[in-house]
Amino acid sequence: MRNNIFLTLYNDFAERIDSGALKPGSKLPSENELAATYQISRETVRKGLNLLAQNGYINKVKGKGSFVLDTGRLKFPVSGLVSYKELSERMGKKSRTLVYVTECVPAGSRIAKELQIGPDQPVWKVIRAREIEGERIILDIDYLLADIVTNLTKEIAENSIYEYLEQELQLKISYANKVICVERATEMDRKYMDLKNDTHVVVVRGYVHLDDTTLFQYTESRHRLDKFQFVDFARRISRADNP
Repeated sequence: MRNNIFLTLYNDFAERIDSGALKPGSKLPSENELAATYQISRETVRKGLNLLAQNGYINKVKGKGSFVLDTGRLKFPVSGLVSYKELSERMGKKSRTLVYVTECVPAGSRIAKELQIGPDQPVWKVIRAREIEGERIILDIDYLLADIVTNLTKEIAENSIYEYLEQELQLKISYANKVICVERATEMDRKYMDLKNDTHVVVVRGYVHLDDTTLFQYTESRHRLDKFQFVDFARRISRADNP
């Protein structure tokens, strides 16, 4: 149990930050103070602080200490392919998926253009709202090639489409191209999301490919403005590294 005492430190501060007891910008006690409070070594303290930093609770500033981050907005990675189920599990927030449409339809001219297929080719159309802590704050509209994705059901859409694709159909999802913009809210947004007085939403359009480069999914993920920040990590390559 002593080996996992850093989890006690982590859980204590995560709960205080989540509850609002510790406000964004607040400075945490020093490593020495935390070591004395929890009667543990500074190395164990650092494990707990590093876990808090990895999960977006604090920012560690060398020579200055650890500061509480604003966790009111949910952090969506711009890079990488993460399913909503995986993301919600990481966030540790109460959530559920509301499925409104799961049907196989002809692509039509607009979706055919996005997926680079013929307008009569069948696709799965899935419309889902993502509810987090009682508010519908994401609307996902997905189109998937029916000749690749078979037997898609409402139950699968409620759980995880990617889990079904990878575990049941043994598909290898490789990469996606994404376009992010802010657009005026549509009637569908207002119908399926709790927008309050918002007039615009953040839209992430994704073009998802298998490992053989096949484009099999086009998605529009529409997000309420006040609930999300989109994060990425970028490293500058110096001229010495890239002459």
